[in-house]
Amino acid sequence: MCMKLPNRIFFTGAPGSRWSGVAQIMETSPDFNISDRTPEREYRFQDFSSHLGSYFGSGMEFDSELGALPQIVDTPWKTPGGCRIVKSHDWAYNLPQLKEMFPDDWIMLVYRPDVVSFAWWHGAGGFKISYPDYAWYKDSQTMMSEIANQNKLILEYGNKMDATWNHLTSKWLVNNIGGSGYDVPAKFHDMLVTIIK
Repeated sequence: MCMKLPNRIFFTGAPGSRWSGVAQIMETSPDFNISDRTPEREYRFQDFSSHLGSYFGSGMEFDSELGALPQIVDTPWKTPGGCRIVKSHDWAYNLPQLKEMFPDDWIMLVYRPDVVSFAWWHGAGGFKISYPDYAWYKDSQTMMSEIANQNKLILEYGNKMDATWNHLTSKWLVNNIGGSGYDVPAKFHDMLVTIIK
């Protein structure tokens, strides 16, 4: 299916939501620009659970502060063209403002329950994850609190925008972002996704 993608999809999910895996599946389509990937921006855990490409956020390589965002948002990508997935946990805190600043771009939300996300993030390396840098979260107690807060804000914004939540499937990806042939592992069954266009 051919679909006109925006210049950017602002992509968010709480740590451990497996949102990075969702982004990687989407980026198998040639319609996406993956020129932000470098060896320094890579953390391998397992298939569809790795970190590839740039991340924005508090204490991370690229700032997520909205005032500076228009000037830096495209900085990580080496080549023009294609749709860029702009990833940050922090987008959850400013979703209405983000949509107002970039009305022609889409926002993708990933939800996975708090405790499951917390356990997955720890199992993937926790504070030993080399990229991106999670030091801003300080300790496990703060991380659990922020996961819960980000999930709450993601669900609230989805509700405000009358979003339809779905399980991640190849059919959902084709219907919502176009392309074809997406390989979605069955283990993504405990998360929900939606796109605000």
